[in-house]
Amino acid sequence: MAHGSGYAGSMAPAGDSRLIQIVDAATADAARRAGAWLKCAPGCTQCCVGVFAISQLDAARLVAGLADLELVDPKRATAVRQRAQEAVTRLTPEFPGDVMTGILDGEQVEQFENFANDEPCPVLDPATGLCDLYAARPMTCRVFGPPLRTEEGLGVCELCFVGASDKEIAAAEVHLDSDALEAELTAEAERASDLAGSTIIAWALGAR
Repeated sequence: MAHGSGYAGSMAPAGDSRLIQIVDAATADAARRAGAWLKCAPGCTQCCVGVFAISQLDAARLVAGLADLELVDPKRATAVRQRAQEAVTRLTPEFPGDVMTGILDGEQVEQFENFANDEPCPVLDPATGLCDLYAARPMTCRVFGPPLRTEEGLGVCELCFVGASDKEIAAAEVHLDSDALEAELTAEAERASDLAGSTIIAWALGAR
């Protein structure tokens, strides 16, 4: 099945490098404060199973990252693309959105919550347990692990902060001040790709 793609040749906005620096610095600071409570380490793939929404900025960054990987390791890049394409084929029948563009339907929230929760990320190398596009990973991946404030409160990985008190968890909270910049860059990425709305990694990399 052929799928439309607004990602071909797309590049992340120039300001994305600044956003990455801000977010990575904030996460690194939170990780330092978390200390031994934070169990994240290479090869831990708990957060790499189950789909999640990404922005068009994330999608553009991933596409650019895959293009970079193609230059230095074509075989690995081909494997990523193949896993993504296979995921698209596998997930198409129940995809809660437009299967041609990969845009999620914002009104199918409940369907998305129950969608592909056991699906491994196509960027995850099943042999090594490492992310093949780590430098280009989405914002959700960059901040996962340390406590992050959501509408429900402080969220943490279920493998981290086991036995920690509320005070100890709060002391390691990620402090971000990048929402405005991220929104601006996402709007720029949407204009460049002519796609508006959230998608998932498989469609960003595997749509043909």
